[in-house]
Amino acid sequence: MLIGEYNHTIDTKGRVIIPVKFRTELGERFILTKGFDGCLYGYSLSEWAAIEEKIKTLPLITGKDARNFTRFFFSSAIECEFDSQGRILISQGLRTFANLEKELVIIGVSSRIEIWSKEKWDSYNEEQDSDDIAEKMTLLGI
Repeated sequence: MLIGEYNHTIDTKGRVIIPVKFRTELGERFILTKGFDGCLYGYSLSEWAAIEEKIKTLPLITGKDARNFTRFFFSSAIECEFDSQGRILISQGLRTFANLEKELVIIGVSSRIEIWSKEKWDSYNEEQDSDDIAEKMTLLGI
């Protein structure tokens, strides 16, 4: 399970160190792609394969939303591999999408990691209302 929050920096070449705990869960190679809320999602290869299988069941020919989501999710995806220092190289397109310039936050969200610019992550957290979240959890039966 991927959990926790880690502050890191990205260098000028687009390299970032992924926390050891996450590297262990993700495996030697993993998939990084655009996520929602302006962050990046990272999936182990097995988790990515499971998501791909689910997406294959969508009505891609007739469903406009399904086609749009599939394009959004797959067209930006890259396969990442760790170097000897535990770093990955994030493509320029993904760095631009997530506004990754210097400081960033890497969080574990159960079956994936998310990579956020520190500024966006801080802003996101300021907008959250714990009472509202608790109420919505109740509606979900949690």
